[in-house]
Amino acid sequence: MSRCLTLAKVLLLGLLTAQMIATLQVYLSNAGLYHSLISIKNAGYLTIPNQRIMQGLLGLGPAFFGGVFFTLSLGAGLSLLTLAAAWTWDRLFFRKIVLLHLFLVPWIGLLAGVNLKGFCPIVTSYFFFIPIIVFASTLRWLPARRGQKVWLKEIAHLIPLIMLTVLWGSQADSQLFVSLRDNLLLTNSFGMKINGFYYKYTLYPAEVFKPLDQKTLKTCRLEPIDKKTLAGLLEKRLINYDYLVVRGNVGVDLILAEQDNTLCFKNKGETMLETPLDDFLARPANVLKEFSLRTDRHGLFRHFTFFSLLIGFPITLYIAFYTLFCLIAYALFDGRISPVISGILCFGVGIALLVFFHMGAGAKVAEKDLEDAMESARWQVRVAALKFIQKKGLEVGNYNAYKEMLNSPNIPERYWLARVLGDSREPETYRDLLVFLDDPYPNVVCMAFHSLGQRGKKRIVREIVKRIEISEHWYEQWYAYRALRTLGWKQTRSK
Repeated sequence: MSRCLTLAKVLLLGLLTAQMIATLQVYLSNAGLYHSLISIKNAGYLTIPNQRIMQGLLGLGPAFFGGVFFTLSLGAGLSLLTLAAAWTWDRLFFRKIVLLHLFLVPWIGLLAGVNLKGFCPIVTSYFFFIPIIVFASTLRWLPARRGQKVWLKEIAHLIPLIMLTVLWGSQADSQLFVSLRDNLLLTNSFGMKINGFYYKYTLYPAEVFKPLDQKTLKTCRLEPIDKKTLAGLLEKRLINYDYLVVRGNVGVDLILAEQDNTLCFKNKGETMLETPLDDFLARPANVLKEFSLRTDRHGLFRHFTFFSLLIGFPITLYIAFYTLFCLIAYALFDGRISPVISGILCFGVGIALLVFFHMGAGAKVAEKDLEDAMESARWQVRVAALKFIQKKGLEVGNYNAYKEMLNSPNIPERYWLARVLGDSREPETYRDLLVFLDDPYPNVVCMAFHSLGQRGKKRIVREIVKRIEISEHWYEQWYAYRALRTLGWKQTRSK
C-alpha cells in the first residue's frame, strides 16, 4: 500500500509544481497577447481573438485551465522521468554518489538546451524545480529495501502498463488523435466535456510557445524611413503575412529598420536578421520564415512538451487508475494480492477502451459499396463512407443520402460531412455547408469555416468577418480567420 501511495504522492507533487509554474506562464502570455491585441485594435485592424475573448485574457481562469495542458504534458513527463531516475539510483545503484552523475549530466543538458537562444526564466523553472522536488520526495518516501532484488517485484507491476503500451502503440498513426476524438470522446457525454474543454482552453497555452510564423497576428513597427513610398511598400508586403504595423511604444514582434538599402529585422531589442532590401521585396516569405526561426526560443521546450503529451499523459492516467484500484483492493482483499488485482483491473480498462475504440472505428468501405454505406443504419459506417469520399476526392453531391446526414445527432458524422462539402463543387452543397456555421459544437463549426475557404467563393467574406466579430469561441474565430486568408482576404485599417 505504501508503494502505491508513494508513487501517487510523488507524481501529484510534481504535477502541482508544474501547475503553479504553468498558470503563471500562461497568465503572462495572455497579458502580453492582450496588450498586442489592444494595439492591433487601436490601429484599426480585425483582432483574433475578438474583443469578447480579449476581456478574459487578464483573468485567472484561462491562465489556470490553460496551464493544465502543460501540467498534464510537460509536468507529467518531467515528473515520471525524475521518479524513474530516483528509483533507479536508489534500487539499482544503491545511492552511490559517483553514479548520480549519470542523471545530473542529462539534467544539466536539458537546462542548457532550453536556454540556448536566451535565458527563459519560466521555462527554466519547469526543468529546475520539478526534477529537484520529485527526486528529493521520491528518495524520502520510497519504502525501505527489503532485499537485494526487491526491484524485480516492483518492475513486475509494470507488466500491464508495458502490454497496454504495446497494444495501443500498434494503433499509432497520423490519424490517431482524430480517431480518439471521433470514436472515444465524441460518443459519450463525459468525452464531449473533455472535447469541449480542449477547444475552449487549448489556444491559451499554444500562444506561449508558438513560433512567429504560426501566430495568427504579429505586431511590427517601422523605424523612420526617408521614402514614404518605401514605407508603404514594406507595410503592404508585411500585411500579406499578417505582420500588422502598429504605433506607440508597446512591445512588438518585429521592428524593421532600413539603412543603405539593407533591412534590419529586430526582436526584443536585438538584431536577428539583416537582408538586402531587394531580397526581401522579391521573397518576403523566405525572409520572414528565417526571422521566425531565429526568434524561436522555445524549440526544445515545445518538442519536449509534445513528447511528454504522448508518453507522460497516458502513464499518468494509468497511475491514477492504478492508485484508485489499489485503495479499493486493499479495503477488500489481502494486501499481498491487491497490487496484482489493481494491475489486472487497469489492464482490463485499457483493453475495454481499445475494444470500444475499434467498435467505433467503422468498417472499411469499397467504392462499389459506397452507395449502401452512405445509407447504412450505423453512423460509424456512414462516417467511413465520408472519409472514403474525402480521401478519393469524390463528389458528395452525387450521393443523395448525404442530405439525411445534415441533421445527424452524431457529431463526427456532421464534422466529416462538413469536411467533404468543402471539396464539393455543386451549388446546392454550398448552401448545405452554410448550415453547419450554426452547429452547436465547435468541431463542426471549425470544419465548416475550413471548407468555406476550400470552396473559394469570396462572397462569403463579409459574413465570415461578421461572425468573427460576434463569436464567443476563440477556436472558431481562428478557423474563420484562416478561411478568410485562404479566400484571399487581407487585413485593412478600418480607420
